[in-house]
Amino acid sequence: MSIDPRVALQSLTGALEEHLAAASARRGDGDPSVEAAFFAVADAFEVYEDALYEAYNEVTPLQVFDDEEDQDEDEEADDEDLEIVEE
Repeated sequence: MSIDPRVALQSLTGALEEHLAAASARRGDGDPSVEAAFFAVADAFEVYEDALYEAYNEVTPLQVFDDEEDQDEDEEADDEDLEIVEE
């Protein structure tokens, strides 16, 4: 099922507005409403990106990173720093 990119964009802007509202009303570190809004933005962005690509074969200059990707990149960087020394 194809989603209209304009509808997906409206969902993304709505998610961004909700994130701003949650962030401005934050009740401390780890506020669950801010975390939920954060993930809603990420999900809405991915839907928009997919709809844009499907409709127009186009993408945005933005990318969503998750903790697993960040951790994998950190591990790869650590591996690159290692040097094998033969005795």
